[in-house]
Amino acid sequence: DAQESRGLGDVYKRQDRDRFVLSKGHTAPGLYSTLAQKGFFPKEDLVTLRHTGSYLQGHPDMKHIPGVDMSSGSLGQGISAAVGMAIAGKLDNADYRVYTLLGDGEIQEGQVWEASMLAAHRKLDNLVVIVKKFEAFNFHVINIDGNDFDQIDAAFKEAKTVKGQPTAIIAKTVKGKGVSFMENQVGWHGKAPNDEEYKIAMEELEKAGEALCQK
Repeated sequence: DAQESRGLGDVYKRQDRDRFVLSKGHTAPGLYSTLAQKGFFPKEDLVTLRHTGSYLQGHPDMKHIPGVDMSSGSLGQGISAAVGMAIAGKLDNADYRVYTLLGDGEIQEGQVWEASMLAAHRKLDNLVVIVKKFEAFNFHVINIDGNDFDQIDAAFKEAKTVKGQPTAIIAKTVKGKGVSFMENQVGWHGKAPNDEEYKIAMEELEKAGEALCQK
């Protein structure tokens, strides 16, 4: 309702809130779905994704999309922004934590590793990076099944106990998890399903959702 939306707006403006940077910005639909579910904007707007005139662009835009902490999409840059946020938190003696999600492809960018070395050098224990290969850069590394919500929750709780170094969560996931014809098929990286494929996908995802709710 309107009162709840105002409350979310107040939280979003709070300087002590945790931050999230979707470095792999092309997975914006997943972020948008979560933000809509939390009430940052109407769920009905999700169907306007990438439509002319819609504020829901193909990549997150902090100026136009409620709940987005950082515009992203240029691969490799998100972690640098997250490191900057974490350093700012340290300088301000603030309690907030910064989380950033990277993709396997973008970690080939040199900028990612420059940011990682700076994060370890500054001992940013308020920073959590989610991807792979960070142990050699003096991060506390947690390996999980990235499709298991209980393991994700446990990893975030463990990260809060780590002091003196940033945390990296290595989330081993299945691309397109939950939709039979999309799983491990790289061609679905940025492609939209047709009506028949959409129907099949939604039926399978609804069954998966029901199974999660029964746990």
